[in-house]
Amino acid sequence: MVIAPEATLDLPQVESTVENDISDIRVDSVGDFTFPERNKFDSGFGITEKTVDFIADVKGDPDWIREFRHKALKVFQEKPMPTHWATKDLENIKFDEFRYYLSDGQKPKRSWDEVPEDVKKTFDRLGIPEQERKFLAGVEAQYDSEAAYSNIKAAVEEQGVIFVNSTEGLHKHPEIFKKWFGKVIPTGDNKFSALNSAVFSGGSFIYVPPGVKVKHPLQAYFRINSEQFGQFERTLIIADEGAEVMYMEGCTAPKFETATLHSAVVELVAMKGAKIQYVTVQNWSSNVFNLVTKRGIAHEDAEVRWIDCNIGSRLTMKYPGVIMKGRRARGEVISIALANSGQHQDTGAKMVHAADETTSNVISKSISIGEGRATYRGLVHIPKHLKGCKNNTECDALLINPNSRTDTYPAISVRGNQHATQHEASVSQVSADQIFYLMQRGLTEAEAMSLSVNGFINDLVKEFPMEYSVELKRLIDLEMEGSVG
Repeated sequence: MVIAPEATLDLPQVESTVENDISDIRVDSVGDFTFPERNKFDSGFGITEKTVDFIADVKGDPDWIREFRHKALKVFQEKPMPTHWATKDLENIKFDEFRYYLSDGQKPKRSWDEVPEDVKKTFDRLGIPEQERKFLAGVEAQYDSEAAYSNIKAAVEEQGVIFVNSTEGLHKHPEIFKKWFGKVIPTGDNKFSALNSAVFSGGSFIYVPPGVKVKHPLQAYFRINSEQFGQFERTLIIADEGAEVMYMEGCTAPKFETATLHSAVVELVAMKGAKIQYVTVQNWSSNVFNLVTKRGIAHEDAEVRWIDCNIGSRLTMKYPGVIMKGRRARGEVISIALANSGQHQDTGAKMVHAADETTSNVISKSISIGEGRATYRGLVHIPKHLKGCKNNTECDALLINPNSRTDTYPAISVRGNQHATQHEASVSQVSADQIFYLMQRGLTEAEAMSLSVNGFINDLVKEFPMEYSVELKRLIDLEMEGSVG
């Protein structure tokens, strides 16, 4: 499996070199390892116009992208930090202490054997080749700022499906790329979307032709290897009329003493009758600021579905959204968030109804362990002039320890009297009686706690692809270790 826990195995650190066997990698857990840097291109610390030009030069950007980047940099510099979200945590971000582009200068390989040895060992350890052989239609593996490997199965490519990194999409398919790039999420949407727009690199570009239904998932894996680094991938997925596609992404990073920044932008476009399902299982290390903007547009009879699991990171701020632009469009966000001590998962959903008879569904479950904090922040907007819109919002939180915290901030704006909406929220603690009962059946206290937590999220875990649901349960079991007592 391609996702990995942040810190679970108590193994000694071992200094490594690129030539070492994989057993010599510095390791604290399955995902917490790193190789020495070997970057040919390093933008240096801080973000200025020179940083933007450096990235544009290295990537060979056309003039319109270079101009796009500079305008975005100006927006980023002028926009203040958000004041209504996680303000205390955001104050700890020092933008001058990050590097915004690191690359070895090589193009993504189509053959796994051609991938540089240290990168190959990294993704071998995380299971990329195995999963590609088993059930994926295509894989992209990003290492720091750029894709190291990108491949799509011949049968899918023959259907006209495009699956490349964002740079290839820009250069090889400009007629599609330029039409939609930056249209779903404008540069000025928020400070961090502006930052991404200025320094973006990597990410996926997918186009599925009319009527094509991709039977197996496409997957991207984002790996941070370097210290004091910011990863800013940009993903654009377009499903043309009647097309269907599932895209999955996984994320890991080693745990450094210094902060790491991850600020992605994801834009989805589902044309008439199309379906896009976007599955995320993130397991960042606890030093990562994970500040992501994700949004989709659903045209007539189309569906955009986000399935999102957030584990790890110091702070996550992520609110996948759907603008239901066409009649009978559907939007859905299913999310699981787990916050351990020292972590804040500020997650939610944004549903904007912009046509008659549109339907949205939001189901959110969070788990707070130790002194962890989980926040649900949601927006549902149905304007007065529309007819026949429906929304369902469910927010359930589970507190494991006395100092665990959860907050819920739903904002549901419904105008007119021709719509149906419902909202349900609950906060609960694991029952001492339940734990006692399970322990009388031979389980340890930790096993009983894990079983209770998995029962709490079981209905949502079923929504994940089988390969992810099994791994997700394993990750939650590992996070639960040490949560009792």
